[in-house]
Amino acid sequence: MRRYRRTGLDFNRRKKDVNFPLLKEIFSWIIEIAIVLMMAFVLVYFIGMRTSVVGQSMSETLENGDQILVNRFMYKVIGPKANDVIVFLPNGNEKSHYYVKRVIGVPGDTVQIKNGRIYVNGTEFTEKVDVASIEDAGLAADAVTLGDDEYFVLGDNRNNSEDSRYANIGNIKREYIIGKAWFVISTGDRFGFIK
Repeated sequence: MRRYRRTGLDFNRRKKDVNFPLLKEIFSWIIEIAIVLMMAFVLVYFIGMRTSVVGQSMSETLENGDQILVNRFMYKVIGPKANDVIVFLPNGNEKSHYYVKRVIGVPGDTVQIKNGRIYVNGTEFTEKVDVASIEDAGLAADAVTLGDDEYFVLGDNRNNSEDSRYANIGNIKREYIIGKAWFVISTGDRFGFIK
């Protein structure tokens, strides 16, 4: 006797059960990954950025070519403080590379350099790092009083830095400050938080 194969639809065949808990778990993972990626994008794009140090003006703290992370959000909430290391565009020049310097004077301060030492409001400035005595006081040989939104900055390599002592840089307006340099990611002994 010959057996014939059935063709067509078989309505009596058992349906496979869909594993809803597994699908729910997969969907949950996809949502979590999407949220993490979106948060990472927001953090990097709106809050932080990475840039390179150009030149030796911040030696020993930072060296030429060091990669640093910059907190762009912080100074939208509070202003820079003395001894903060900031990233800015000189005179707001969008075509210039970013400058990295240490804040010495904040709005309302009077800064002067006498006998190789920095004085803020008549008191000798307390350095956060070891620096050489200043040979050229530049514009700060006479007292410089900072306006409402101005900052006086110097490189840590005091005798090899283009900074607020010179007319082409001068006092830095708050609107030209990109953010606070807070972490160096270069190899070697300069990996970590910036002092």
